[in-house]
Amino acid sequence: MTRAEINAGICGFKTVVHATTDGSLVNLEIESDCKAIQKLAAELTQVEPFKEISTRRSMPRSLEMGVKYCTHAACPVPVGIIKAVEVEARLALPSDVTIKISKSEE
Repeated sequence: MTRAEINAGICGFKTVVHATTDGSLVNLEIESDCKAIQKLAAELTQVEPFKEISTRRSMPRSLEMGVKYCTHAACPVPVGIIKAVEVEARLALPSDVTIKISKSEE
């Protein structure tokens, strides 16, 4: 099982993704404080890993659901879901992803 903890930022919402595989599909259990992500989680329960890691043939379902449910375009949760899928399907090694934001006053 792969677990991803996603802190979305200034909204304060936290999401936990549990990904498990049976070999060809990745099953997802997504828990979140965010109502939009809760709706996404209800619909996104299983994905095909190779379809999730590329945009060449079609949009990954995680990103489609992000567009459908997330009210904020910069929400990192859909990408976090894809990272969990990659690791669970052994298409990537587990490694933290960070975006550091700072603003200087000039």
